[in-house]
Amino acid sequence: MEPYIGINGDNMGDDNSSRRIRRRNIHRTLSHGVPHGDPKTYNYNNGTHGDMYLDKYVNLVRQFRKVLTTRAKLNAIPTVGSAGIITSWVDAFKFVHHAKEIIEEGRKLHYGSAFKVPLLDQWMVVVSGPEKINDIRKSSTEQLSFMDASVDLLQMDYTIGRSIGADPYHVDVIRGALTRNIAACFADVQDEIRAAFIDHIPMTEDWIEVLAYQVALQIICRASNRMFVGLPLCRNQEYIDLNINHTINAFSCAYTLNLLPDFLKPIIAFFTTPRRRAVAAAEKFLGETIRERLHQEDVHGKNWPGNPNDMLSWLLDATKGIKERRTVRELSIEMLGVNVGAIHTTTMTFTNALFVLAAHPEYVETLRTEVESMIKEEGNTKAAMGRMNQLDSFLKETQRLYGDFGVFGMRRKARKDFAFSDGTVIPAGTQVAVVSWCTHLDEKNYEDPLEFKPWRFSERRKHEGDGSRHQMTTPSLDFIFFGHGRSACPGRFFAVNELKALMCYILMNFDVKIDEVPPCMWFSSEKFPNTSSKVSFRKRTYTA
Repeated sequence: MEPYIGINGDNMGDDNSSRRIRRRNIHRTLSHGVPHGDPKTYNYNNGTHGDMYLDKYVNLVRQFRKVLTTRAKLNAIPTVGSAGIITSWVDAFKFVHHAKEIIEEGRKLHYGSAFKVPLLDQWMVVVSGPEKINDIRKSSTEQLSFMDASVDLLQMDYTIGRSIGADPYHVDVIRGALTRNIAACFADVQDEIRAAFIDHIPMTEDWIEVLAYQVALQIICRASNRMFVGLPLCRNQEYIDLNINHTINAFSCAYTLNLLPDFLKPIIAFFTTPRRRAVAAAEKFLGETIRERLHQEDVHGKNWPGNPNDMLSWLLDATKGIKERRTVRELSIEMLGVNVGAIHTTTMTFTNALFVLAAHPEYVETLRTEVESMIKEEGNTKAAMGRMNQLDSFLKETQRLYGDFGVFGMRRKARKDFAFSDGTVIPAGTQVAVVSWCTHLDEKNYEDPLEFKPWRFSERRKHEGDGSRHQMTTPSLDFIFFGHGRSACPGRFFAVNELKALMCYILMNFDVKIDEVPPCMWFSSEKFPNTSSKVSFRKRTYTA
């Protein structure tokens, strides 16, 4: 028999004790990992060099065992559709066209527990019921990560930027500085709303038709950027179009990439995602401003005279001392990313609210009376917005009935195996989500859930005597539009105040009409307001 030549060059021959030592070390490595740190230099055979080939074999076996273990845990979760390797792919293609029906079937069969559905690039575990929602709410980031799920959902490495998912410091800026400064910046935001409406919707005596979604994009992008970069850039049409187009492209490219297997994503993304061009354009718009602010800070310190109170300044404050984060390129990527968050959901929510208001003129006078009363008492301020309980209820009910932007809510990705309170285990690396629209249409949560009741939540607040419990910004087990728990949307306070300011301007200045609320559009698991529907506007008429 030929002698066995060890990978480190030792002639190990056919010695039984040597083979036993090798097997014992392999077993220890498979069970406990490579000992003594660096797998490349660990000496399995007491030789002088690392056992590279053996290490690669060991790692391959460990990965194979991990796949088998994960599959076994997933197999314990019921499947809606087929669980076979080939048949699940067929069902994944069906999901692209029938996501809503498939998820509804799963909810009926497995309400209050977990089930899984095959997507083209992964399995999605889906849960429903307050117990499961509460389990996700209580989970830590190290157990279930919202950001990891968002990186996958938005395919951030290709669409927005890897750095945003790797170091999401902007979340703390939004939760902290942005929220604290809403009141201080609110007059500027309202001024921009007024200017944007004047530019995009003529105030005429005759009815004019307006593409609701397209105009909402323009107005909301301008209003948000008044707080992000200020004048005059927030009125630069090229800059506004850049952020709108980048937002639309980011989501549309992400939807496409999520339909592909992982190995194809970088190839397709290279040819289809316009992120590099968007970043280059943003650098041209923001470069001079960023360099000037950095210079002023170097000369005069953080609180230099004239330092603007806006998002760009807050991002600079948050990255003080982190040189690699304070480049024109990195800050431009961050500003594009912040705009994606600000534009996307707020525009869709406002579009839906506008449709409902235009289709139901019987709600207008009640809302106008409240708006005028609060503004008379508080001025056109954030404090006045906070007291508009009926407007808040109207917007929240719109979100409840029309606002779920797909079948999934509260998406998370397991960083380690996660056990629900009933013992169901979600293996590490697997995504889990709540059936959000079913939560909002559940008879256990809402009386007459399919009926639009504009004062549903304001009446609840009045009846229960709890001023904050049923506010639009307050997540609960039966209202998860903004998520719930540690990862609830950090920008929801700004978004809700912005939405109220937009609705106030319309109520105070326009009459609006549409025959009926247009049906939503679906693409795979995602839902959108109708982007081609028009709403008729005219200057408000006063009645005696």
